[in-house]
Amino acid sequence: MAALTAPGSEFVSVVAGDGLATLVMSRPPANTMTRQVYREIAAAADEVAGRDDVAAVILFGGHEIFSAGDDMPELRTLTVPEADTAARVRRAAIDAVAAIPKPTVAAVTGYALGAGLTLALAADWRVSGDNVKFGATEILAGLIPGGGGMDRLTRAVGASRAKELVFSGRFFDAREASELGLVDEMVAPDDVYEAAVAWAGRFLGAPAHALAAAKAGINAACGDLVELPSAERVAAERRRYVEVFAAAAQNPAPGGG
Repeated sequence: MAALTAPGSEFVSVVAGDGLATLVMSRPPANTMTRQVYREIAAAADEVAGRDDVAAVILFGGHEIFSAGDDMPELRTLTVPEADTAARVRRAAIDAVAAIPKPTVAAVTGYALGAGLTLALAADWRVSGDNVKFGATEILAGLIPGGGGMDRLTRAVGASRAKELVFSGRFFDAREASELGLVDEMVAPDDVYEAAVAWAGRFLGAPAHALAAAKAGINAACGDLVELPSAERVAAERRRYVEVFAAAAQNPAPGGG
């Protein structure tokens, strides 16, 4: 395996070899995401998307935690215009991951909360440790999911379930996530990365163009956000987020997402 970290990339790297690429987030202690992290994710996603020697991609936050979501201390320092920019950067990163024209699998360990859950939902398949905690936790900070998070969650679990999860911001375990369809494979915590490698490795011999076309066709059939890019829909999501952000800045909530 060879590390392919782009110059200037501090928190996200790509490790590739034998047809597989792993997009690794490393921002201890909780892999919370800032504007810089999102930009690095987008750059890494674009890199693996364009590499002919990469047949499948793994998203990985390390053996301890996938991501606890957005960096709330950074968010609380933003002005409303800066929050609008941050929302654009977040959406661009999530969309870049979803647009990778190759099979992608999220190897989820520890926690996948808020924007971390949204990032995992951008992958084609999710392997989770049986001890992982999930949550659409943005409401705990007085915010709402961004980056297409509510759309992806609703498509995965249905409107009623999505509303309950977003309204409450509650944590739920891997078993419930599996029952909801948010997790496709549940394994022992120490086996998460290896299980993701095994899933991705199944496609190493498949024709790349056929895989890309199949992924695009299935996404289109499901009304995936990648295949149905509506500028109005994306703008409306960002507008709602910024309006809620502005209100939260006046009345900050104690939680995080």
